[in-house]
Amino acid sequence: MAGTTPQHADGEGVDGGVGLTALLVAASRAVETHRHDSLAQDAYAEHFVRAAPACAHWPVRIEEVPDGDDNPLWGRFARYFGLRTRVLDDFVLRSAGAGARQVVLLGAGLDTRAFRLDLPSDCVVFEIDRPGVLAFKEQVLTGLSAAPEVKRVPVPVDLREDWAGALGAVGFDPAAPSVWLAEGLLFYLPGPAETYLVDTVDRLAAAGSALAFEAKLEKDLLAYRDSPIYTATRLLIGIDLLDLFDKGPRPDSAGALTARGWSTSMHTPFEFTREHGRGPLPEANDALEGNRWVFARKPAP
Repeated sequence: MAGTTPQHADGEGVDGGVGLTALLVAASRAVETHRHDSLAQDAYAEHFVRAAPACAHWPVRIEEVPDGDDNPLWGRFARYFGLRTRVLDDFVLRSAGAGARQVVLLGAGLDTRAFRLDLPSDCVVFEIDRPGVLAFKEQVLTGLSAAPEVKRVPVPVDLREDWAGALGAVGFDPAAPSVWLAEGLLFYLPGPAETYLVDTVDRLAAAGSALAFEAKLEKDLLAYRDSPIYTATRLLIGIDLLDLFDKGPRPDSAGALTARGWSTSMHTPFEFTREHGRGPLPEANDALEGNRWVFARKPAP
């Protein structure tokens, strides 16, 4: 559910299942982009939405939504994705400012940070996702004659396969500091797959590297099945997020990183709503209640 596209065997592209969640986030970024009080700008987002038949009718501006910000999906939920985009943009830029010159997007989906962010000219952005997702993205960006601001390296591999080997084969340097994003990815993965992914990042990340990921703390995800966000997403665009989330127990990835010497902090999205002055705040039967954004840094020697 992200600028990322989680790795499931439900088709190779963005036409259905989990693939559609990348388009949901792209549509949300488009809505955010056109707001007068926008938190993040992504000029490419609406082009992804318009290029995919499954969502060509979705709104890309809040003015196209009859009930506007009162709509649980295109109002509150889309604003959540806009806030998340901004917070992770800032994290990547801070990490690059601290010396990281490699950005690794795990389940990159329709992420356009290589095109949007003012990164140092010697940065390299590695985008890991399934071949079909990256092919759709490439087709749209090529049609727009879009040029990245820094070197961009697509890595077409499923995260269930040897993605670490594929990353190394295209030039990733484990001896140099890197910044990693797993945006809206981990709660689609079985617990052991999440543990393997975090272990691999720890192995490949040099001192001075950073990682940000999103976690969900709910013990029972189905307790929120009738929440406004999940209900609206299911009814308005046919995406049943709770059907896509993995229902097994979640590992304590933040705790595992801390035990290995990383400095970690965990935050609710609402903290950033208050910091930026816009975004979702807690409400009753809130599907966002258990969401946490985790930021970790591997100390330099």
